[in-house]
Amino acid sequence: MKSMIDIHPETARALAEGHAVVALESTIISHGMPYPDNLEMVENVERIIRQKGAFPATIAVIDGRIKVGLTDVELNRLATDKNVRKASKRDLGYLIAMRKSGALTVAATMLVAKLAGIRVFATGGIGGVHRGATKTLDISRDLEELSETEVAVVCAGAKSILDLGLTLEYLETKGVEVIGYKTDFLPAFYTRKSEHGVDFRLDKPEEIAALMVAKWHLPAKGGLVIANPIPEEDSLDEAFIDEIIDEALAEAETKDIQGKAITPFLLDAIKEKTGGASLQANLALVYNNAALATDIAIAYAALADRR
Repeated sequence: MKSMIDIHPETARALAEGHAVVALESTIISHGMPYPDNLEMVENVERIIRQKGAFPATIAVIDGRIKVGLTDVELNRLATDKNVRKASKRDLGYLIAMRKSGALTVAATMLVAKLAGIRVFATGGIGGVHRGATKTLDISRDLEELSETEVAVVCAGAKSILDLGLTLEYLETKGVEVIGYKTDFLPAFYTRKSEHGVDFRLDKPEEIAALMVAKWHLPAKGGLVIANPIPEEDSLDEAFIDEIIDEALAEAETKDIQGKAITPFLLDAIKEKTGGASLQANLALVYNNAALATDIAIAYAALADRR
């Protein structure tokens, strides 16, 4: 598979020299936000990572080639081209064979990041067990990939449109640690906490990096979830956003929207029903996650260098 990956020269050089690199997904660009907010978002995220001393590597498939680190032209294409497919792990072979383009989900990004040698990945929120999954079996591939792929994923918890309790149960069964960064509770994406606790609380990026080293030296595989709460000033009111989510879920059920179409639909509906407040919260938590991921990547690179 490495022969199918094009690593941007800057990214390749950073990896070869042992510098900190932070992977970024591309689904949030093509399917998570409208243009031009999506392009401004990824430009800001990459700027945050560079200013803190690391290198960003946005990952996508462009015309059948897996790209680790994108040019400005490629980023603009992802932000504007309506034909870019939302792609998880199962879609990679098709995109490559048919020379099509795809914006990668958390699962696919983790897989490519690991192959490229990147161990830290910043995103908004991970996928999980959907509400009603006891009947539909709608469970994101993200969770399975977390159980198999040695990448630390910095997120604001699982998306609050999901069943957070069942998502945590699934991760526990798969042996995936959920680390709360300066929190004892799982963040609920738009809000700083849910009713569910995390497995461990760690308050320093260096502690998280040390855990990464320790875990991956054991005879065990899999990644870690680093749950980073949205900044307090950007958090939405819990009762308000829960009511909006319930309305959006009911609308999706009425329209029989399922599968990979459900998350983009719900995010769009929530944005409309909150008058854009959810988009601003989404931007704030993405920037916050990028900053923390950079600190962790730098700490991890320092530990790797000493080894």
